[in-house]
Amino acid sequence: MRKSGLGKDVTNKFLGGLPGVQKEGCDGLITSAVFILHRMPQAIRTVCLEFFDPDLHRAVPAIVEIKDFLDGDPDVVLAGMEHLDERYVRAIKYSPKAPRRELPKMVLLVDVAGDSEDTVARAASGIVRLANQRGAEGFIAVSPEARRHFWSDRARTAAIAAHTNAFKINEDVVIPLGRLPEYNDAIERINIELSTANKLDMIDAVADYLGGEPAELKQGGEFKQSAESAAILATKRQAALQHLQQVRQRWKTLLDSLDAPASQYLSLFDEQVSQRMQPGDTLFRLLQRRDLRISYRQQMERPLKEIFIGREMAPVRARLDEIHASCRASRLFVATHMHAGDGNVHTNIPVNSNDYRMLHQADQVVERIMALAESLGGVISGEHGIGLTKMQFLAPEVVQAFTDYKQQVDPDGHFNRGKLLAGSGLHNAYTPSLRLVEQEALLLEASELGELNNDIKDCLRCGKCKPVCATHIPRANLLYSPRNKILATGLIIEAFLYEEQTRRGISVRHFDELNNVADHCTICHKCLAPCPVNIDTGDVTIRMRNILREQGKKRRNLGAWLSMMFLNLTDPTAIRLVRKGLVEWGYAAQRLAHRAAAAAGLLGAGEPPAATTGPPTVKEQIIRFMDKPMPGGLPKQTPRALLGIEDGEIVPILRHPGKVGDESEAVFYFPGCGSERLFSQVGLATLAMLYETGVQTVLPPGYLCCGYPQTAAGDRKKGTRISVNNQVLFHRMANTLNYLDIKTVIVSCGTCMDQLQQYRFDRIFPGCRLLDIHEYLLEKGIRMQGGSGKAYLYHDPCHTPIKTEQPVKVISDLMSQEVLLSDRCCGEAGTLAISRPDIASQLRYRKQEELHCGIRQLTGKDTVSAGKVKMLTSCPACQTGLLRYTEVTGLEVDYVVVELAAERLGEEWQRGFIDGVKSGGIERVVL
Repeated sequence: MRKSGLGKDVTNKFLGGLPGVQKEGCDGLITSAVFILHRMPQAIRTVCLEFFDPDLHRAVPAIVEIKDFLDGDPDVVLAGMEHLDERYVRAIKYSPKAPRRELPKMVLLVDVAGDSEDTVARAASGIVRLANQRGAEGFIAVSPEARRHFWSDRARTAAIAAHTNAFKINEDVVIPLGRLPEYNDAIERINIELSTANKLDMIDAVADYLGGEPAELKQGGEFKQSAESAAILATKRQAALQHLQQVRQRWKTLLDSLDAPASQYLSLFDEQVSQRMQPGDTLFRLLQRRDLRISYRQQMERPLKEIFIGREMAPVRARLDEIHASCRASRLFVATHMHAGDGNVHTNIPVNSNDYRMLHQADQVVERIMALAESLGGVISGEHGIGLTKMQFLAPEVVQAFTDYKQQVDPDGHFNRGKLLAGSGLHNAYTPSLRLVEQEALLLEASELGELNNDIKDCLRCGKCKPVCATHIPRANLLYSPRNKILATGLIIEAFLYEEQTRRGISVRHFDELNNVADHCTICHKCLAPCPVNIDTGDVTIRMRNILREQGKKRRNLGAWLSMMFLNLTDPTAIRLVRKGLVEWGYAAQRLAHRAAAAAGLLGAGEPPAATTGPPTVKEQIIRFMDKPMPGGLPKQTPRALLGIEDGEIVPILRHPGKVGDESEAVFYFPGCGSERLFSQVGLATLAMLYETGVQTVLPPGYLCCGYPQTAAGDRKKGTRISVNNQVLFHRMANTLNYLDIKTVIVSCGTCMDQLQQYRFDRIFPGCRLLDIHEYLLEKGIRMQGGSGKAYLYHDPCHTPIKTEQPVKVISDLMSQEVLLSDRCCGEAGTLAISRPDIASQLRYRKQEELHCGIRQLTGKDTVSAGKVKMLTSCPACQTGLLRYTEVTGLEVDYVVVELAAERLGEEWQRGFIDGVKSGGIERVVL
């Protein structure tokens, strides 16, 4: 870091004693910064400490004790220590590890590292013993999986602002560790004041309502208007108002006397509270320990509802609930979590963006917190720096010192233009507010646009979704993470509403932008798991596509239309004809075009593809469609055609005559489109392996699609119709085949698995389960018997069908050897590779890197010779996508179950199975 010219006080303001910063020279100026890269330790353990004692005076000092304990041990290091307060514990829906029926009041997560397992274990145990002395319970995670599980709660802290649609004032300050108890006390005092003031507002709102005759009772219902009824109601209102006045006076006295000795106010609480008092207790200390409570539900709601009891008064009770909910929505609180090892405290205040009174109160709270931090010897800038919101708390001389420094190092103002200079701050800041959109737009009511707004309004913009998102690949110019897509969708909704309200007419451009956002999603649903507020951007995208289709604005694509038509067909003759033209001839034509484009130098030489913002150009689409050759050598016939079971009125039951008896297990196999219409060897191998295991395999009559592709494409009505029709058909099958006790439904496709999970098979085949073929075979003890002499990579699909265990573990067990996982989306993603080949090319750019990396791990080279390394998968669409890399990687690609069939049944397994089944292995039941 070059010499800054900032004085010592200014340095402390801006840096807050950041680790690694060296302050040298007599004038206290920063002259250098040293950052050290440490190697990974040999051993690491995570300790989770749960503090249940409401007296945080007892709990908070544990932070300093743990740090001192570890700092005093030269053989271990404190690698991380994070703190969550009670409000964060509730917000993230924390599951206590202790067998208690309450949530902890504070949680600490501590990483202890060192080069000796024994030393680290002893240190972790010592931490737990220290915490036990302060009433905490401790848990130690050793394995990487357990440690990840412990830390997963910390990753969900953004949920603190879920109820305010991600709006919060997020200030971080640095507090000296020794003064953390004082800071905690001050924050708790602020929260008690805010909570009590909010409850007083509730009393005033209820009093205003009861001060007049409740309008709800004049609108019919059980309450009958008469002089006698009016007199009865008047006495109830009077009793309620009298109770309100008494409670208000008590709560106001407590609020105004927080620092007073509790012994002077014994008349305000009952004998139980008096018995729990400790010498020197103030009212604040009793409230902080929860020995004394200010409870709206106990002291207000329950007595009022007892006064207005009965069916005639139900409208009054409902209105009281509405008042309570409205006032409570404006309740401010301060929540804290911290990097406890260095005192960096994140102090967050969730606020509603459409509640200006709440925003103003929050600003006043921030002023108190900034003053508090400095009064305790801390600084107002933690790891997040100054930003926009803290400018108002900097002294003019501090701002001027930085302005002078900025002029020296950046005279042209390239770096953060206008920031941290006089005149900057919140005045020109703008943040989209979905809550304001919802409040101001009647158009959102009873419309799917309103449902779309509801789907995304809770997004916290934390970015936890980025690492798992297939369409967030910065080095491939692809930045469509769920977070970014949600922000874009909010702006588009706002644009729709603005133009509707101003009668300008809705611009077609907005639909183009919505199409673009909706196109950039593989509907993999992987963003759901890391999201603190459980937003599934896959479902959001499906809704977008449905809106576009219903409005007649969904972008059309011939290839996608033909693909969907192929999946919708059920007539065997039509399927054969379309398969011949679309798959055999179409794929062959694409391969010819690929070779021609490569010879002409149109496909590039491995550089990152261009960004896909805005509508795709025809030229770019054509070039990217030719980028990777479609697979060749696909089977000529479907399994049904090969076995002669295409009749849509016949239910085929396959059983091995020599292995199936009266008590043999029966399973129902749903092949799906990909395993049946495209890669028929997958469906055939699944049937062959089930046949060899000695089970009775029931197949649905005729060619069926599960309905997922139609729903994912935005045709929800079509997808729902297919799903309902299938379920009706399966109920008919279950009634016809009631002599078979079907307990397992087998699938060989991940999207079929996801869709069939919504079919409620437990009502069709009572007591049944839904299972992937590979999990079922492993359960039956089916494995590779001898070494294949090959190394294997496994591509786990976005829609993985393997749900009960880690997919790569299942595949490794089946192959009887370790199988290396190859991460990232293959780029096929259903019809994405056809409808938006430009986006698919970006996905393939990243996947190709991953494939080369996997091959290098196994062979030390970027490509492989035939037979050395094989790529396995468990998704028909992924098999199509992965085969398109063979040209550049040399990888053979096959389905896991096909590989098993070839090894267990021999290279001629298909002919042997077909001949065997046709020789008395099929029962045909007329439906």
